[in-house]
Amino acid sequence: MKKPVRERRLAEAFVDLADTLVDDFDALDFLHALATHCIALLDVDEAGLMLVDTEGRLRVAASSTEQVRQLELFEVQNEEGPCLDCFATGAAVFVDDIVAEPPRWPRFAGAAVDAGFRSVVALPLRLRDETIGALNLFRASPGPLPDSDRALGQALADVATIGILQERGSRRRAVLARQLQEALDSRIVIEQAKGVLAERAGMHVDAAFDGLRAFARQHGLRLSEVARRVVAGDLNLEVVDALPHRPPAT
Repeated sequence: MKKPVRERRLAEAFVDLADTLVDDFDALDFLHALATHCIALLDVDEAGLMLVDTEGRLRVAASSTEQVRQLELFEVQNEEGPCLDCFATGAAVFVDDIVAEPPRWPRFAGAAVDAGFRSVVALPLRLRDETIGALNLFRASPGPLPDSDRALGQALADVATIGILQERGSRRRAVLARQLQEALDSRIVIEQAKGVLAERAGMHVDAAFDGLRAFARQHGLRLSEVARRVVAGDLNLEVVDALPHRPPAT
């Protein structure tokens, strides 16, 4: 690849992988883009990615071809292979010749050779102490991946990791903000329900709130839902009866 073309593609790759703060962010498309960039920029033939799920298990997330997807599924199902070791240690794994080297993963090595691959590199998707997956780079010919390609491959993996974690953090912040707003909105209804109960049952607003909570817990309901039903007139004496006693209004 000519130098100006490579530099342009390299710039495009980093811009593409850094652009995750968009409303229509598609994680799978993002990971497939990473695999595509690796094949275009590095001396590799195919690429695949695995990400850890919420239960701590590696899952095949993206593959440049169906053949690679099947090989990575084989790796996960047999619980052996460079990607699993890379994820477990958080360090890169290099196999320059699958046939010549003593097989660390006998079943995976046989499957990889049958699929037409002779060398493989696994790079961690890692940020500081957090590893969220691994990037597999496959080559049809034996031999080491050039040092410059190793460094660039890890740089692409690092940028992708930052993008994924940034998007996840943004999503978590959005969820927390929505939950906070829902709590604030519910609080208004709860205050209204306290006033309704205090007036209709002749009790202090604190006792009315205790009644709301007790009724909600006894019936497995959300406090905000009980409050809405009180304000709507669907519940009144039932909530008061949930109190162990009925303090008078002061």
